[in-house]
Formats: sequence, C-alpha cells, structure tokens
Amino acid sequence: MLALGLSLPAAARADELVVGSFGGSFADNVKACHVAAFEKATGSTVALKLGSSSQFAASVRASAGASDMDVIFIDNSLAVQIHNEKLNEPLSRAKLNHAGEIIPSAWGVDDSYVVAMVSATALVYNPMLVKTPPTSWLDLMDPQYVGKYAIGDISGTSGLQFLLALNKMKGGTLDNIDPGMEAIKPIAKGSVVLYTQADQLVSLFERGEIAIAVWYPDRAGVAADKGLPVAVAYPKEGSVGILPVVQIPKGTKKIDLAHKFIDVVLSAEGQKCFSERAYIGSVNKGVTLSEKVAKIAPTGETLDKLWFVDPDVLSRQIPGWTRRWQREVAR
Repeated sequence: MLALGLSLPAAARADELVVGSFGGSFADNVKACHVAAFEKATGSTVALKLGSSSQFAASVRASAGASDMDVIFIDNSLAVQIHNEKLNEPLSRAKLNHAGEIIPSAWGVDDSYVVAMVSATALVYNPMLVKTPPTSWLDLMDPQYVGKYAIGDISGTSGLQFLLALNKMKGGTLDNIDPGMEAIKPIAKGSVVLYTQADQLVSLFERGEIAIAVWYPDRAGVAADKGLPVAVAYPKEGSVGILPVVQIPKGTKKIDLAHKFIDVVLSAEGQKCFSERAYIGSVNKGVTLSEKVAKIAPTGETLDKLWFVDPDVLSRQIPGWTRRWQREVAR
C-alpha cells in the first residue's frame, strides 16, 4: 500500500526490532496496536522504517539477503516476488501462538508470509461537493469532475489496481493490459496529481482541490474521524482487494523476536485494535467489527465482490506494466 520517505537510525541495538511500515495513519496504528503491546511484553523496542511496498522490495533485493529490516509490511504481490527470489525467512507457525486463529487463506505459499489485514481500492468523494454518490469506476470520467479528481501512480497500490479494474471492464486480461492502458491515459492526463503517497490526498480534499479520488477506504475512514469531509463508495463492478502481509526478510539475526512481533499483529487484540482504528478488515477469526467500522471496511457484499488478483501473476507482470506506464502514462 503507500509511500513515505525511508528513515532509520544508523545502527539498530541488539534488543531493537526494525519493522518496515507504511507511513501516515498506518504507522500511527502500528505503533498504537502492535508496537506498544510488543514492547510491553518483550522489553525490546521497535524502530519503524517508513516506506512503500515497492521501496521495501527494492531494499530487500539490494541487501541481497542481509536486510536491515527484521519484519516488513508489504503487499502480497511483492511478498510473492521476494519469496520467489529466496529473499525471505519462512514463518514458523510453532512460534506463533495465534496461528490457529487466522483464516487459512491468509498464509502465503510455504508460509512465506501471512496476511495481516484486508483492505481495498475504491472511490472516495466529498459529499459536500458530490451530491449523488458514485456507483461505478467510470463515474470518474463524468464531466462534473474535470480538474477535480486524483488517481494514484502505478508505483502505489491504488494506481495499479485502478488500471487493472479499468482493464477488466474494457475486456482486457492479465495477459493483455492494452485496453486498460488506453483507457487510463486520458484519465491520468486530467488527474490533479498521480499521487505516490496515500496521505497526499488529505490536503487536496481539505483545500477542495479534488472532489473525488481513487483511494483507500481505511485512509478515508481515519481522515473522516479527523474531520475531513469524505465518504466511501464501492463501485458496482467490484473493488480490487488489498492484502497487506507481514514477512521476515532474509538475513535477520532476530528471528525469534520477529515472530513475537508478528504474533502480536495476529492476536485478536492486535487485530481488533488495528481494525477499529484503521477501518480495515481482520484475518483473526475471533474478531467482530463494530457497526461503524463495518460500514467502511470491506465486509459482507462488498467483501464478497472484491477482486483479489493472483499475486503470482502480478509478481511476473508488474515490472513490464510499470515500464509501459512510465513510457505511455506518466508525466
């Protein structure tokens, strides 16, 4: 999911766990729901390294099996790439007290990762400016939104998923992205910004520079709690599901400590806390979402209609799609 600048103290202490986390409100919730409980239980500390999935994947590759991170939050498609390149440490369910509470589909192949939460890419709009809620991805091209909308760059999850949603609607396949590329070119050209950081949209909504955007329901829910005038609409064609996972990069010297942190992430308490603060779905079977969160997070019919793209296919295709985007779409 979502980029911020990378930052890390020069040398991590022996009892300090370095965790790669998405920035903004996501990092705030990691601190509140996972870091605090982990530090209390273990006496160890956590240093967050903020970045996006693509940044973490690049960092793990560059380190060639000697990563400076002990645990990373990363989108499942890139987690598959990391595993295929043999740059991760397998998870040991025997070291995870809460492993049995997690839905079976959350585990990556060879236990290379475990899904930490369920989110989506959807439409977010300002109900003060948009009187009729959008119902389709194609509503973004309504003349009323000219100069008043934003989409993400392909380097972020929302940009990639919007491209795939358009491609599917236009008859494309994961082996033929041409329809999506053609459909997104004029949309990208008219976008106020091709954002690379999720929280870039907060200030654009605040200033009234945009009325609608392709964004994340969880970010919108958190922003709405802080007074931002935004609402969420799941397109009738179905939104694209997001599965942020936790993974252990190859080379960490803190395998046991990394498992303890992941165990906190998977616990019912950690999952409930994060879901309620972040408006995001849980993978722990013991968690029930509040009515307030269930209205925004993908649940029920919206969850049933989510399109979860095969991460193995994505891991193979994303590099080529990115090169095309940079040649044909980016500005």
